[in-house]
Amino acid sequence: MKAFRVHGSYRAAKRRNQPFSVDIVATDEDGAKEKILSTFGSKHRVTRRFILVDNIAEIDPTDSTAPSVVAHFGLTEK
Repeated sequence: MKAFRVHGSYRAAKRRNQPFSVDIVATDEDGAKEKILSTFGSKHRVTRRFILVDNIAEIDPTDSTAPSVVAHFGLTEK
């Protein structure tokens, strides 16, 4: 499993896009994109066609402060 940072936007209201940047844990870039589409669809009730992923980049897990990444890799604050 690897840590990824995903940047993009989703349609929050008519003709308005809400930008996002999320750190997640996935096996590869396709898995990261699938997880983003699934999560935003369930949390924000946005269909997949209104979620635009601009960039997916693998990151060092120590660079992330996202609780899911920190817990997965067993990182602790110093």
